[in-house]
Amino acid sequence: MGLITLAALVIFVGFRWLPTGTALSHMDFRVEAKNSIEFCDPLNPQFIPVVAVASPVALTIRSDLAQAGQPVEANVSLKTSSGKPIATNDLLVVHTRRLHLLIVDPSLTDYQHVHPEPAEVPGEWVFRFTPRNGGVYRIFADFTPAATSRGLYAMTDLKVESSQTQIADTPDAAQTSVAVNDHVFALTATEQPLRAKQTANLKFVVTRRDGGTVSLLPVMDAYAHLVAFDQSRSGFAHLHPMQSDPLQAPDRIRPELDFKVTIPTAGRYVVWAQVNLAGQETFVPFWFDVVE
Repeated sequence: MGLITLAALVIFVGFRWLPTGTALSHMDFRVEAKNSIEFCDPLNPQFIPVVAVASPVALTIRSDLAQAGQPVEANVSLKTSSGKPIATNDLLVVHTRRLHLLIVDPSLTDYQHVHPEPAEVPGEWVFRFTPRNGGVYRIFADFTPAATSRGLYAMTDLKVESSQTQIADTPDAAQTSVAVNDHVFALTATEQPLRAKQTANLKFVVTRRDGGTVSLLPVMDAYAHLVAFDQSRSGFAHLHPMQSDPLQAPDRIRPELDFKVTIPTAGRYVVWAQVNLAGQETFVPFWFDVVE
């Protein structure tokens, strides 16, 4: 009986010693402010004004000199408003990753979606990307705390040096169809014009110029992702297909995917589509004008 009791105690202590997941609670992701960030509701996709609201998470970045056209290795850290580091096991895996960084330049013509890897120090993550333009790049973090199981956001900026002073041109008018190599991408709104504060239904279509098969493959557990930015980069909207099963393959000749979004204010917006064509990630921009 003594040996059995001793063995049971050893097993009990061993299990108590093992890590049990996040050390943070739901209250670590709340802020005492009227104008505070709200958790994401995937069934009601909204444009999140990340810059103008108080977030319970602080995102900071550390890197060497960043130059346009050159690979940049950076380190970001996530901490709660009370200063607690947010470690790997404090975040859930959502769309195949624990942390998504949405990086966009001032002209909105360079958008990149990267996935940092955990560093040795808890709460720190490392990633690499190559900025195409100069200026102050804005970095939005998209993640889901395990303590809340609800999507949350944070942001920071990174200055990129460039020898060229010319800013990349943006389209003068709405641009809803883009040709990339052998493919044509289209993103159209079923209601015209797009109006602020009203839910918009978007249809995303990919075709080949020769009418052949489109080799559309899943990317992050869906066949396409859309990310919308306003010209001031005050926030973003991360959109996923509205199909009941996002991994159900669409038509191979003319794949179509439906999205919804609510834009809060009038103005010019860019919507970047991210797809996987035959194993190669492709990013395509569409420009929309939203009226009052």
